[in-house]
Amino acid sequence: MAALDDEIAALTAQVKNATTVEASAKALIDGFQAQLKAATDAAAAAGASPEQLASFTTLGSSLDSASSDLAASVAANTPAAPTA
Repeated sequence: MAALDDEIAALTAQVKNATTVEASAKALIDGFQAQLKAATDAAAAAGASPEQLASFTTLGSSLDSASSDLAASVAANTPAAPTA
């Protein structure tokens, strides 16, 4: 049983690490989104044209896509909870 306990402990550590990395990636992406919104708002307030603001919109869409890709990858690689 010691070998099984060791494997469970190792797997538990891997899951904790993956969860931490996922949370960090989400915080990073969300932080970028907040900074991008602030920059867009500041540029609009300064009189930027819709054409100038379009690049911000494109960047925002790219971040949304990256966030969606990350979420999809996590969901696809998360095993179902074992049944008792």
